[in-house]
Amino acid sequence: MKPLALSALLIGLGLPSLARAEPPAPANLSTPKCDAPLDLLRLVHPLAHFAHKLALREPIMIVAIGSSSTAGSGASSASATYPSRLAVELKKLFPNREITVLNKGVGGEEVPDMLKRFDQAVVANKPDLVLWQLGTNSLIRDHQMNDRGASIREGLQKIRATGADIILIDPQYAPKVNIKPEAQHMVEFIAATAKRESVALFRRYEVMKRWGVTDNMPFAAFVAPDGLHMNDWSYACMAQGLGMAIAEAATRPVQSAKVQSPKAVPASFGLAE
Repeated sequence: MKPLALSALLIGLGLPSLARAEPPAPANLSTPKCDAPLDLLRLVHPLAHFAHKLALREPIMIVAIGSSSTAGSGASSASATYPSRLAVELKKLFPNREITVLNKGVGGEEVPDMLKRFDQAVVANKPDLVLWQLGTNSLIRDHQMNDRGASIREGLQKIRATGADIILIDPQYAPKVNIKPEAQHMVEFIAATAKRESVALFRRYEVMKRWGVTDNMPFAAFVAPDGLHMNDWSYACMAQGLGMAIAEAATRPVQSAKVQSPKAVPASFGLAE
């Protein structure tokens, strides 16, 4: 089956077509291609609460919590962070809906640090969807995540108590992450946690790995000079993919809301041509 173009996918979702605009390229580099196949972007679990708010045409609150790659280290400005870019993408996808994306990232934090401020940063904002980026700082500091399982579950319980949908976001694919022997284990641990807790997972590590391994992009095209954080282009491309994943999961027909293996979905989002 040939890959499904973005415009066809949007028509199938009942969403407006988008003008294709590539994220800005890093200085001295040609514009990279921002794309990812559906099996990388598709969220296994539908976003039922988000979908309900869409149906009611009510305002939607999204809270992005995490560490420096949520706060936006490596970005040229606050408007270039992934939460800011995601707000732009969701406005394109849902032009007649009021969707707010709050950036509650704090550099240097690990799961226990985030958990200490969950009540104020997350719960108090009455979210409809929470994006929880975790794992990178524990990995680069050689801290184990296995003993953080209880803290992650506590955070998920706090989010569930609000009624919000949840998307976990795993570490970035970058030189300072990849040199760690436990990098792959960390990615697998977060994936296993998402599966066990029946929450959605945005596989940022695999999406970025595709840029480097499949698309043959140099790290300088999508990683900041510090070798760890994302840059304007990669934050924007991540936001495009995450926005499309959210839109698909929130508008997925009820009969297809069952858990599927990504391999069962051969189409591609084709975020650029």
